[in-house]
Amino acid sequence: MAFRRFVSLLSKRSEWAPRFQNPGKTVCKHPTHQYVRNQRLLHTGKPVMMMKLLSVDELFAKTSLQEHLKKVEKQYDECLQAVTYSGAEDERSEDDMKTKRTKVSLLAPLIQNIRELDKKQKEVTDMETLLKDDDASLRELAELERESCLQDIQDLRQKILELLIPEAEVDMSDLVLEVTAGVGGQEAMLFTAEMFDMYEGFAQYHGWSFDVLEHMSSDLGGLRHASASISGPHSYKKMKFEAGVHRVQRVPKTEKQGRMHTSTMTVAVLPQPTEISFTINPKDLRIETKRASGAGGQHVNTTDSAVRIVHLPTGLVAECQQERSQLKNREKAMKALTAKLYNMKLEEETSKRYNQRKIQVGTKGRSEKIRTYNYAQDRVTDHRISMTVHDVRGFLLGEDLLNEMNSSLQEFSDQEMLMELLEEGSQEES
Repeated sequence: MAFRRFVSLLSKRSEWAPRFQNPGKTVCKHPTHQYVRNQRLLHTGKPVMMMKLLSVDELFAKTSLQEHLKKVEKQYDECLQAVTYSGAEDERSEDDMKTKRTKVSLLAPLIQNIRELDKKQKEVTDMETLLKDDDASLRELAELERESCLQDIQDLRQKILELLIPEAEVDMSDLVLEVTAGVGGQEAMLFTAEMFDMYEGFAQYHGWSFDVLEHMSSDLGGLRHASASISGPHSYKKMKFEAGVHRVQRVPKTEKQGRMHTSTMTVAVLPQPTEISFTINPKDLRIETKRASGAGGQHVNTTDSAVRIVHLPTGLVAECQQERSQLKNREKAMKALTAKLYNMKLEEETSKRYNQRKIQVGTKGRSEKIRTYNYAQDRVTDHRISMTVHDVRGFLLGEDLLNEMNSSLQEFSDQEMLMELLEEGSQEES
C-alpha cells in the first residue's frame, strides 16, 4: 500500500508546483453536479434512466413535498392530542396509545424544524417590508437580518430533508467485504488485488479496522478471491455502493503486443449484524478442518488450522486459514458466515422494494456493471449516476476521489428515496 501510494504521488510531482501557486478550490453546483478540487475535474454526464440531482430549493418548490409536510404535521397533531387527552375511560387499547406515543417521539424533531422554518419565512416577509422604509439605517439593518434568516432557512430545509429520509438500521452495521476475480484470467486477478488494496486504503482513510478473513493469491501476485471484516462508524453506509461488477480497460502487464483488454471483478458488501436477529442452529452447521495451503511459513501443511463451515439448509460456505490458531480461524469463518446469512435475510425482505425502484442505486447486485476503470482515458466512470472521475491511480488510493464518488451516490440514493416517499404519499391520497 505504502509503495503504491508513493509511486502514484511520484508520477504526479509535475502537478505540485501549480497547486502551490494557485491553491485548489472547491466548486459544487448540484444542478449540473460539477466539481473542481485540487485541479482535478469531477463531473457527471447525462444520467441514464434517472432524474437530475435537484437542489434543496427545487425540492421545496415541489407541491408534493409541501403537501407531505402538511400531512405529517397533521398526523403529529392528531397523535399528540390523543396522547395528551387520553383518560382512564378512554376505550382505545394500550397498544394503540403506545404506537401514538412512539410516533409523537419520532416526529417531534421534524415538526420542530418545520415550524421553525415557517417562523423564519414569516420573518423574511417582514424584513422585505422594512426594506422599503425611508430610513436608510433601518433598511441596512433589515437587509442584514434578512440575509441571516435566508441562511437559517437553507439550513432548516436541509435538516428537514435529512429527517424525512428514514435511517436504515443496517446502515449502522459493520461489514464483510468480498472481492472475486471475474472474466479476464490473470489480468482480472491483478485488478482484484488492486481493488482489495483500494478498499484497505479506504478503511485507513476513514479510520476503520480492516481484518483480512480470506486471501487466495494467484501465481502473478493477483487475487482469485479475498474477504475482510471492516468495522467503524458508518462503514457499511459508505461501502454499500461498491457492491457489483467493476470493469477495467487497460493494456495488461502480460500483454506483449500492446492490445487493450477488458477484465472484470466482483465486489460483495455484506452487512455484519451488531445484534443477531436470527439464531443459527449448531445442528445446521458442518465444520471441517484441514491443513492450510499456500505461502505462510512453517504452520502451512503441518497443522489442521484451516476451517471451513457449511450452513446445510442454505449451502452457504465460509472458510478461513489466515491465522495459525484453529480457534481464531473458526471465529473468523463464523463471522463471515453470519454476515452471509444476515445479508440473505435482508435481500429477501427488500427484494420486492428494490425490484420496483427505477434507478437501483446500491442494490448490492453482483450482476450489474457499476463502474469502469479506463486507463487509456485516465477515467473512472460510475454508470449508475453517469459520473466520471479523471485520475485512475489517484482513485485507486481509496482516498478523496473514492470518498467524493460515494458521497454523490449517497445523495442520489437519498433523493430517490425521498421521491419514492412522496410518490407513495400521493398514491395513498388518490
